[in-house]
Amino acid sequence: MGDDFNAYYMREGDQAPLDGPYVFGANVDVVELPVTWGLDDFPLFEYDIDGSGLAAPSAVEEIWRGDFDFAHANVPGGIYNLTMHPQVIGRGHRLAMLERLIGYFKSCDGVAFDTLGGYAEKWRAANPLDQWLKSGSVHIGTPAR
Repeated sequence: MGDDFNAYYMREGDQAPLDGPYVFGANVDVVELPVTWGLDDFPLFEYDIDGSGLAAPSAVEEIWRGDFDFAHANVPGGIYNLTMHPQVIGRGHRLAMLERLIGYFKSCDGVAFDTLGGYAEKWRAANPLDQWLKSGSVHIGTPAR
């Protein structure tokens, strides 16, 4: 959950001292693909004791389409990573909403569908770790000592 739509290399050894600033650890050769609760069907559709969930598919469609539109317009080459659970999305009216969304995504220029593994492989090939470390990404910092 370190980004909304950009892949990045993971780090190890981050430090969060109580009396000082957060210190990044060293990046490692593992591609992290971003996720967010906003693009996960469970918290939006399933009931929780605090009263959240049970959103109308039309409301979820608006949220997911809005996030997609932002990513498509502002994050070239980014990943739009929906998380869906068969027992949640698998209701008729929710699947109908998902079909509409997929149709919309397919109608947009430059959109490609892929597996997470396929996207990660392509991203790694286009962003070798040694070159990415020179890119100035916000995910790169002074490694912890």
